[in-house]
Amino acid sequence: MSLAAPLASGATLVLGGARSGKSRFAEGLIEASGRPAFYIATAEAHDDEMRRRIGEHRDRRSGLWTTVDAPLALGEAITAHAQPDGAILVDCLTLWVTNLMLAGADIPAESEALATLLSQPLPCPVVLVSNEVGLGIVPDNAMAREFRDHAGRLHQSIAAVAMRVTFVAAGLPLILKG
Repeated sequence: MSLAAPLASGATLVLGGARSGKSRFAEGLIEASGRPAFYIATAEAHDDEMRRRIGEHRDRRSGLWTTVDAPLALGEAITAHAQPDGAILVDCLTLWVTNLMLAGADIPAESEALATLLSQPLPCPVVLVSNEVGLGIVPDNAMAREFRDHAGRLHQSIAAVAMRVTFVAAGLPLILKG
């Protein structure tokens, strides 16, 4: 699973729904680059179901990957692991937003800081995966609507600075930018 052009330095945003194939697609982009890969994971295993999901993702990846857990300090993790010969995959931004909400963080400020970081020249490719949550019904509670709104604004700001944006549905990539 790769795009026609080789993966270059800079940010790539990969969006899709749940179980759309977005993570597998993003992993394929990094693996096709042949670079040493850092997998920056934002998920936290608070229950058995999430532990199982994290395990499935880990089992799918080859020995090419080094996993870095960064549930909150995403910008710092990207900066620390951005190497000229490497590549970074962030999976996923919507879990990061959830973690920020639960921590009571200033999400607009955190989102702006991430977009600013990604707008700078990066020494390696950074592929960011996120769930597109704005295509469904309007959530029935304020917290879920707040989450949807934070995620949508984050996606817009990252898409604005990304070199490439791809939407994945049913395992098929649709190039939106780049």
